[in-house]
Amino acid sequence: MEISGKVFKILPLQSGEGKNGPWKKQEFILETQAQFPKKVCFSLWGDKVDQARLQENESITVSFDLESREFNGRWYTDAKAWKVVKSGEEALPPPAPPGAIDEYLMPDTSGVPDDLPF
Repeated sequence: MEISGKVFKILPLQSGEGKNGPWKKQEFILETQAQFPKKVCFSLWGDKVDQARLQENESITVSFDLESREFNGRWYTDAKAWKVVKSGEEALPPPAPPGAIDEYLMPDTSGVPDDLPF
């Protein structure tokens, strides 16, 4: 799912140590730009915190997943952001690993007859 709006508020960074190592989480409030604006709290986890580099009042589009879980008979829902694109930017593909052939730069030679003498 995707939603667009402005970053209304950035909440304090949370971090800790778990059984799988260190973790960090950044929550932020997005305000939609509709006739009746809504505020939605999203969370970014791990490396995505550093990649997003959010600032208050900037326009962004957030790709996210919703997940609910039950605890003591009550249900809690998280909106986990997995991609943030700032207004005016396009999402770039991740860089190719070192030594890999970048298929985007290689011309398409399928269907071209091989007329080399060797």
